[in-house]
Amino acid sequence: MLWLAAGAAMVVVVAAMVVFWLGNADAGGLLRPDHAPTVTRGEALYEANCASCHGASLEGEPDWQTRRPDGLMPAPPHDETGHTWHHPDRVLFDITKHGVARAANLDGYQSAMPAYEGVLGDTEIIAVLSYIKSTWPAEIRQGHDELNRRYAGRAQ
Repeated sequence: MLWLAAGAAMVVVVAAMVVFWLGNADAGGLLRPDHAPTVTRGEALYEANCASCHGASLEGEPDWQTRRPDGLMPAPPHDETGHTWHHPDRVLFDITKHGVARAANLDGYQSAMPAYEGVLGDTEIIAVLSYIKSTWPAEIRQGHDELNRRYAGRAQ
């Protein structure tokens, strides 16, 4: 009888975890742009690690679509004027953690963006990206959610 009660308690705990996660992650994605503690943490981490290149207001570097004299691309904006929202959560996470070349499987591609593996943990990367997404207009966030659903369906 005790094992039955323990099993029932475990089912309740797992169900609560699933409901919590589904209620706090965007559709098919990793990010939590509606979870205030995650967004607040992400904003601070963005300011400390990303704003020097991508801008304090997520505006990116000037003329971000034209290669610099050194051949590298300037830092793009992460607001709605950029292309960040064109990529599913998993791709954004992989680019941030592993760098553009490794994430995009572009052997030899040179980028000014460092890989943050070993600098930021996975939950910190998710917090930064959640903060960025939290700033997008509703229609872009909805489109990004749909992109995540399509990407998740394709990956299976």
